[in-house]
Parts: sequence; structure tokens; C-alpha cells
Amino acid sequence: MQPNNPPILTYNNEVIKTMTMSLSTEYVLSSLKNLYGNSVSSADIRAWCAMSGSSYQTITNKLTDFKTGRGKWNLEVTKETVKDLEMTYTAPAAMPAIQQNLVPQKDDTFVKFGNFGDIKKIIQSRLFYPTFITGLSGNGKTFSVEQACAQLGRELIRVNITIETDEDDLIGGFRLVNGETVWHNGPVIEALERGAILLLDEVDLASNKILCLQSILEGKGVFLKKIGKHVTPKNGFNVIATANTKGKGSDDGRFIGTNVLNEAFLERFPVTFEQEYPTPANEVRILDKVAQSLDVNDENFCKRLCDWADIIRKTFYDGGIEEIISTRRLVHIIRAYAIFNDKAKAIQVCVNRFDDETKQSFMDLYDKVDADFNLPALDEDMLKEYQPVDPEDII
Repeated sequence: MQPNNPPILTYNNEVIKTMTMSLSTEYVLSSLKNLYGNSVSSADIRAWCAMSGSSYQTITNKLTDFKTGRGKWNLEVTKETVKDLEMTYTAPAAMPAIQQNLVPQKDDTFVKFGNFGDIKKIIQSRLFYPTFITGLSGNGKTFSVEQACAQLGRELIRVNITIETDEDDLIGGFRLVNGETVWHNGPVIEALERGAILLLDEVDLASNKILCLQSILEGKGVFLKKIGKHVTPKNGFNVIATANTKGKGSDDGRFIGTNVLNEAFLERFPVTFEQEYPTPANEVRILDKVAQSLDVNDENFCKRLCDWADIIRKTFYDGGIEEIISTRRLVHIIRAYAIFNDKAKAIQVCVNRFDDETKQSFMDLYDKVDADFNLPALDEDMLKEYQPVDPEDII
């Protein structure tokens, strides 16, 4: 295939001179694209010059803006286009987190207990010291970290982990903003750059995609390969993870969906705290504060609820029952009482999540614990099936 003929000068049908110097850049581009496509090499250009009688140096000078490398040209991409792309890659996040206040608010209902003092010391030290907190559901693991940051005025970025959480969710990626593709930092990068506390909540639900945090858990920061940038942690940055298990899965099926975490991942957490439920005395204080915030004045009800929960937990730990009443569920009951102003209904609607036998056993036990409590009547179908349970049987 021959290139399109360049303009020539004739006189009486005799070719006088080929006007190679008058070749426009547009003509050269069009001809090269027709012959070789958008990507051309120096060999392609030399061949084209040989066919058209043009100077290699002259043609390559016309293609300066399209050169992408040594002996390589892309006829669709100019240097200006490359600069635009680079500006897009280095564009700021769509919503710069610097505009947000990430220090949690202090909660007047919070009562410190358990490992709170140790967790607060770690955060206060501003040292990089990844911390793993494990314990049963609803015992204040996340709340204690949040309130430690609130008391110390430290920024906290909480990430709720699921099996679908991947590198794009954690580290960041490109997002479409106002019709343009821009890089958006993920929560991990925001925490690194701000020197904030990164809270990985329910980390035992993660898949092996969580391993993208390996270098970060070593305190070395991370290289953002998509934009060619290394992010080093700012002073004060730390990682705290919470989980219902110790990263070994749930054998009894109570925490379905939890996974066995990579041993190398777990090894990067120097310390593990085992969070227990608060003592009855501390739990009474918690419920009293919650009740006061809801204008509920019934200290006796709060005390009876804590006694009831304590008996159930002791039975659970001894293997007598398979369900437990958490501190969070006791708070749910207080809130339900504030709404319905009926103790029996408040307890009933909050234990309805359990199977019928367990639910009724719990209701019977509370009836024995609180002399002022009136057990709600059972419907006829349940009366036929239900045999009263002696609270002593579950103690």
C-alpha cells in the first residue's frame, strides 16, 4: 500500500518538484493512521518516508507532540492529553475528609469498665501499636474505643468489615465525580494521612482480601500502585480491630459468617484484649444513665434487669443454655420501656428474637426476680404446648 500522494508541482504535464516541505501535520497523521494504525514505530515512519520521499527528521519533528517513548508514537495521545490524565490521577478526593470533624462525641451514658483503661493508654501514647479486642456481642467493644477517642480528642475512622470488603473499599480507587474520573482515598489512607485511629469493626467477617493491610499493620504505610504514590503514616496513627471471635471462626455457629483469618495477619496485632460483660454493679450504672437520658426514673427496674441478666449469663457459661442477654439488649429493654411504659411488654418485645422455649424461660425467670412484675398472658395455642419452666432448672 502506498501513502496518499503528496502535493506536486507540474508544468506541461511534467513533474517539476515534489512539495515534501509543504506536508501538513494533519496529512502526515492521516496517512500514517491509514497505513499503520494509531501506534507507530520508527521503522514504520522510515518506511513511510521512503515511500513518500520525505525526510525522517522532518516527519518526526511534526510528530513531537505524539511521541510516547523512544521510537514510539501514539497518534491519538498528545503530551497535553498525558498531562490531563496525570492531573486526573493526582486530583484530590471528591470530599476531602479534612473538612470533617472525626472526633467522636462524648456519650454521657458511658461507664468505663473492663479493658477501657488499657485501651485509652494505648491511644493516648500515640505509638503505633495494633490492638485486637475480642468478646461476645453487645458488650461494648466498639463503644469503648469510640469513647476513649472522644475523651482524648482523637480522630476515629470506623470501618465495618464484611466478607465483601476489598482493597478498593479500604485503600481507595477511582470514582466518577461530576463526569470526571478522580482518585478517592479510602478510609485507611485517610486515617494514615491524618494520624487518626483506624477501627476495623467485626474484622473476623473479612475474607483474605483484608491482607492488603499487611504493610500498614507493620507501620510502614502503603504504596498506592494505581497512582504511583507512597503514603507514610502520620504520628498518632494506629489500628484497632474488634471481633466476636479470635479469628479462628465460630465452632458453635453463634457467629455465623465469621472466618478463619490468616495467621500472618493476626500475628501483626501485638496485643489481644478479651472483653467481658460489665459486672452487675457497672451494668446497673449503665442502665441508670440510659434511663435518666430517657426520663425514665425506675432504679429498681434497672437493678432487677441486671440481676436477671447475670443469672442467665452464669447459666450460659456453665453450658446450661445456648442464649445470652447482652448489655446492649438490656439497653434495648430500657428504651422499649421508655416508649411503651410497660415492663412486661418492654421485655417481651426485646426477647422475641429468641425461640419460643428460650423466650418463655427468660420471661419466667424475670417473673421470679422481680416481685412487682406481671407475666403477660400466653395465647391459647402456646398454652397447649408450653410447660412452665422452674427458674431453678436453668440456674
